[in-house]
Amino acid sequence: MTHRLLVTYGQPTDPAAFDAHYRDVHAGLASAIPGLVRFSTGHPATMDGSPCPAYLVAELDFESEEAMGAGMSSEEGRAAGADVGTFATGGATMVHFDVHEVTG
Repeated sequence: MTHRLLVTYGQPTDPAAFDAHYRDVHAGLASAIPGLVRFSTGHPATMDGSPCPAYLVAELDFESEEAMGAGMSSEEGRAAGADVGTFATGGATMVHFDVHEVTG
C-alpha cells in the first residue's frame, strides 16, 4: 500500500520567487527524505476557471504511514519541513492518507 503526504501551498506574494526557491532549494530537500518512493508537483486550476486558492500541490509517496513518519522525523525531513516557512508566504497545508486504487 502507498501512503501519501499531500502538501497544498496557498497563493504566494511573489510567485516567481516561490517557484525559484521551490525548484532550486526545496525540491532537493524533499527529494532527500528517506523512504520517499515518489514525488510529484503541479500547479492546480479550478474546473470552472474561477481563482484557485492553491498555487502548488505536492504529492510525496511512501510505502507506509510508518515509513512516512520515519522519513519526516529524520534530519532530512525536518530540514524540508523547516524550509517551508522560508518561502511559502501563502501558507501550506499538509495532510496524509493511505492511497486506495479505485478500479471500474
